[in-house]
Amino acid sequence: MTEIKDKHITILGAVRSGIAAAILAKKMGAIPFVSDYSSELSAVPESDENSISYELGGHSDKVYNCDFIITSPGVPTNSVVIVNAIAKGIKIFSEIEFASWFCKGNIIAITGSNGKTTTASLCAHTLNKCGINTYLAGNIGLAFSEIVLDVKEDDFVTLEVSSFQLDFIDSFKPKYAVILNITPDHLDRYDNNFEQYASSKLGINRNQDDEDFIIVNSDDSVLSKSKFENGIRIEFGFNKVEKGVHKVDDQFVYNKLDTTENICSTDILKIRGEHNQYNAMAVICISKMLGLENDLVAEALSSFDGVEHRLEFVRNINGIDFINDSKATNVDSVRFALNSFSNPIRLILGGKDKGNDYNQIEDLVIKNVVKIYAIGSSAEKIVNYFNSKVDVEKVDSFENAITNAYNESKNGDIVLLSPACASFDMFKNYEERGKNFKNMVMNLK
Repeated sequence: MTEIKDKHITILGAVRSGIAAAILAKKMGAIPFVSDYSSELSAVPESDENSISYELGGHSDKVYNCDFIITSPGVPTNSVVIVNAIAKGIKIFSEIEFASWFCKGNIIAITGSNGKTTTASLCAHTLNKCGINTYLAGNIGLAFSEIVLDVKEDDFVTLEVSSFQLDFIDSFKPKYAVILNITPDHLDRYDNNFEQYASSKLGINRNQDDEDFIIVNSDDSVLSKSKFENGIRIEFGFNKVEKGVHKVDDQFVYNKLDTTENICSTDILKIRGEHNQYNAMAVICISKMLGLENDLVAEALSSFDGVEHRLEFVRNINGIDFINDSKATNVDSVRFALNSFSNPIRLILGGKDKGNDYNQIEDLVIKNVVKIYAIGSSAEKIVNYFNSKVDVEKVDSFENAITNAYNESKNGDIVLLSPACASFDMFKNYEERGKNFKNMVMNLK
């Protein structure tokens, strides 16, 4: 445990993880100060309740009067406040780095461009079902700082970890590190530099040692070529792996050198799509490293219903299925979604563009999509790209996209919200976008 008593700590970002870090710092005897660029934040009352100083509506020079800075994932690495702090020689840590200083238990950290939320949720669900007390935190639900002092030595913490949270790690050392895939995403935050983004993801392995595990997708074009200096490499994929989990016909199989064992059938999964088979294989890898019994693991996998806003069935009206995939904030996520259905799709696409390249899904759109309803600030870009390839309409509101898709659908069609974009041009976050979609669908006659 790192001693921070009487240290002056600046926390950038007054939302969930930032406030949680400030409260943790206060509990550990430090003197936190929270600063946020926004002027309207719902989490700020928690600062008042805990007598934590803060400022809103901009970053004053007071942020630099500190021993170090903790930054929230929502603060861009190239923002003026970060650049200035680095120039002044101030150490900067991410919230997961800070919380890890006080973690007595075992950390499972899961990252990737797609599938993090589902895999982290499935992992925590599986371990808890198998009798291992496991907390779920990070980029999903609770911040790591909120639960870290409750974690006992034999407990596990499953963390969903974004590239932004990995940008400022120093000693963060997961016992089990999982990288699901690396495809273009958040390039607006990385100056359109894919190598820089990938390097951030690969950094999850930086502090591991020979007793730790790095679990990677062997079918991913980036990960298959990546060398990891630290940790024991375990792989998963549809193709046979030397050590890890792969798929043989409809079976998940664990392979270790010359021995193999069947774990369970792929058919037991309630969550649809090949991408979720990859997610399940990652969890099976962890379960094998922990020595869990195959039948208990299979039972746990079969009882997982999925996560909200990820290919979530909302309602069937007159033979038309409505699917909420609001968490699909990049093009690769939409590719997974389009591959998950065989019926004609009416796709609601758009929002705040993050440097999207729609060439990745062009063939699938032509094959599976009846019509695109383009929304948000990227609507014009979507129309310009797809108008010669498939029926596409620029829609002036989120509600009209839903009603137009419904009115034009036939029995057997699927209305799919899978935006490939961030939500910030229209909504507070993807959760709010998904909840709005569900509410509007439930109100359709």
